Amino acid sequence: MASTQKHKTPDKVRPAGFPTRDQVMDFITTSDQPAGKREIAKAFGLKGQEKIALKALLKDMADEGLIDLGPARAFHKLGGVPKVTVLRIIDVDDTTLIATPERWEAEGQPAPRLRVVERGKRGALTIGDRILARTEEAGRGWVAHPMKKLAKATEMLLGVVEEMADGKLWLRPVDKRIRKDTPISDAGTAKKGDLVLAEPSGRPPRISARVTDILGDPFAPRSFSLIAIHKHGIPHVFPEATEEEALVAAALPLHEEKREDLRHLPIVAIDPVDARDHDDAVWAEADSDPDNSGGFRAIVAIADVSYYVRPGSALDREARKRGNSVYFPDLVVPMLPHQLSSDMCSLRAGQDRAAMACHLTINAQGKVTAWRFSRAVIRVASVMAYEDAQAAIDGTGEHELLETALKPLWACWALLHKARLAREPLALDLPERRVVLDEWGKIVSVAVRERLDAHMLIEDYMIAANVAAAKALEAKKAPVMYRVHEPPSRDKLVALKEYLATFDIEFALGQVIRPATFNHLIKRVGEVEAKPQIMEQILRSQTQAYYSPQNMGHFGLALGSYGHFTSPIRRYADLLVHRALVGAYGLELPAPKGGIIPDRSSLSQEDYENMGKVGEMISGHERRAMEAERDTVDRYVAAFLAAHVGELVKARITGVQNFGFFATVDGLGGDGLVPVSTMGAERFFYDEAGKALEGVESGDRYTVGQRLELRLAEADPINGSLRFELPDHPAPRGGPMKRDRTRPGSHRGRPINIRHMGAKRGKHKR
Repeated sequence: MASTQKHKTPDKVRPAGFPTRDQVMDFITTSDQPAGKREIAKAFGLKGQEKIALKALLKDMADEGLIDLGPARAFHKLGGVPKVTVLRIIDVDDTTLIATPERWEAEGQPAPRLRVVERGKRGALTIGDRILARTEEAGRGWVAHPMKKLAKATEMLLGVVEEMADGKLWLRPVDKRIRKDTPISDAGTAKKGDLVLAEPSGRPPRISARVTDILGDPFAPRSFSLIAIHKHGIPHVFPEATEEEALVAAALPLHEEKREDLRHLPIVAIDPVDARDHDDAVWAEADSDPDNSGGFRAIVAIADVSYYVRPGSALDREARKRGNSVYFPDLVVPMLPHQLSSDMCSLRAGQDRAAMACHLTINAQGKVTAWRFSRAVIRVASVMAYEDAQAAIDGTGEHELLETALKPLWACWALLHKARLAREPLALDLPERRVVLDEWGKIVSVAVRERLDAHMLIEDYMIAANVAAAKALEAKKAPVMYRVHEPPSRDKLVALKEYLATFDIEFALGQVIRPATFNHLIKRVGEVEAKPQIMEQILRSQTQAYYSPQNMGHFGLALGSYGHFTSPIRRYADLLVHRALVGAYGLELPAPKGGIIPDRSSLSQEDYENMGKVGEMISGHERRAMEAERDTVDRYVAAFLAAHVGELVKARITGVQNFGFFATVDGLGGDGLVPVSTMGAERFFYDEAGKALEGVESGDRYTVGQRLELRLAEADPINGSLRFELPDHPAPRGGPMKRDRTRPGSHRGRPINIRHMGAKRGKHKR
């Protein structure tokens, strides 16, 4: 029986002048380039038999656990990191990104966490990115200097396992922008129909997938949200240390004796009927001060999150990493653990709660003339839905607080709303979809949320408090995390002008562009069929709002100073504004000594120094959340419509290309394509300027904004996509086109029958 003991060649039998173990180790650990066998041989001038001896030495050192062979065939010290290697960013510690080696094969040793030192544009990297980096030891840890960001094509694949006619397994992507399936080289224990995460391998066009995680049934309750969470890399599991700290924080005393006592006031919280938390409440009454005749006093009370979540704590680090809560139809991924977000920081009726109170003085013209901030203790008199509050005001419902709370709130709001109308902020009446689920997570309906005065009332009180917070901090020359919305760029205005010209609507570029400019434009349009589409195009012409310590104003709201103050449970930006107010106005309430909760609740020095970088980071997290929420609603809409495949639906054309047109179902949303290949034998001319398809023989014209009936040919809940057909031109072979499972990524059907007259050739993406 052969011995399994490995032979180790002692240094004394190496050729003369051959490097020792220590010399080789020194070279591996100090080289600025990947240290492979070839580089080591060249460094020591080894040739012939010496190279053979080097190979044996390196094998011995690896067997002894001294070194390991990493990516790119380069050696590194075991327990260390190669000088140049591929890293994946997995976390953020305060404002510093943390990465780990993508491949780590040192058994029994945890993968090291490297601090990523960014140069150039800040915020270019985020959690989930892969980078090629140069690494070095610094003090007790490792530092990574990014060399380049690696392509998205090498990210993990998320999809559903499908079995083809030949028995082979393929991965069907959940992202509707990915058109091709991927062959599975290693399915592990995954079976047909499983939702899985897979690791790509190989090089295009021969990419295959190795299943690494089985996520379950893609049609099970909450799976659509799970898909979005994994696809967008949203942190959704709280570390144990954060959960433990949340329990300790939730038990902190309220310090009632040090807070302003507002428990005698009938403060109410008005929220959506399906609200998961309640972080704001309002109160108003007519001002008895004769100097403010016809005016009001109002309070906007916000959960005092900064008291529980202190700078530098585990709670703070996790909240910053998340940036905001993410709201799906079936679940919420909170910024803070449930002990805080759903309990101690949620303003529940009849329970004493810590609050940050914004006291407003409003004159008869609706202008906020004075404000002050205090840490208070409140007891919400009632938590009510928008619909119930509105019904009580309209007289179609009843509420015990109608006279003492609701009527004064509405009277004060009438003044605030008058001032808002005079300010003329951007007013786009665009519908918001709401997915209603039953207790088992199945879809009951998808409908447009009704817009009530109660919604606008709360919105105007919140805007008033947000403005007051920004101006209060400016008065103290304290830092502000502004909510910035810049005016539209000239390029977007030019595109809007060209679009409006297709409706014979003039739009002058030389004028001073204000929000009122767009409002007047909408009034000129009138109640025409294309009005919703024109409003959507105006919305697309706007810049995306973001967070920054540099004040650039808020164009959409027509405000010069605007900060977010009213939702610190679910937005990290608001938490920073609360901390700034605590420091600027001497509102500190320390935690008990000797615990794990930091003593200070105002802005830390690190908060001051990193406001810009944090603003970029949380702005990115907000965009990530918006995309995930939108993707999930699209999947629910597709799942809801899947039961109606083959039926006629009322739709509106939202986009036209030379390969077909896109349409959305009225009242539901969810975009789908009508390919020209399904539009009969007629040839179509693509009018690029007018964004229309026109039949060469019939003259039938399909253009943006047009309403028509379409047959729903396919609804795919996995990727949220829809496909339509014209009622008079069903798909070939008498039914909807389906994927040909004998050839992944392909579809049955006739070839596209179109002459691209006047159209650009090449690939087209919506």
